[in-house]
Amino acid sequence: MSYELPSPPANLPTEIVNTLNESTPERLRDVATYAEALAEHKEGESRLEKSADQDEVEERPDDLPDDVPSKATITTKEINDNRYYYWQWRDGEKIRSQYKGPVNPNE
Repeated sequence: MSYELPSPPANLPTEIVNTLNESTPERLRDVATYAEALAEHKEGESRLEKSADQDEVEERPDDLPDDVPSKATITTKEINDNRYYYWQWRDGEKIRSQYKGPVNPNE
């Protein structure tokens, strides 16, 4: 362990460097933990924004109803020995479905 004061990054504002230099080791560890968690959160938000931008660019399938989001996928459900297609998507904590039509057994 070095007893010399470490050099701060050049792009760190002086007022932050001064505040950190005046802080206790416990507070510095708390700041480090918070800064790491905050960085991960902001990186995650950035990825979500990029993903949302890409989703907006994607074209909607021609047979997608107006009230079904473009992120919906097609699933198959069997009811009374008959198979049907449904649009399905996540809406918050819920899974939503909308009827698409019967499955053609010749496909």
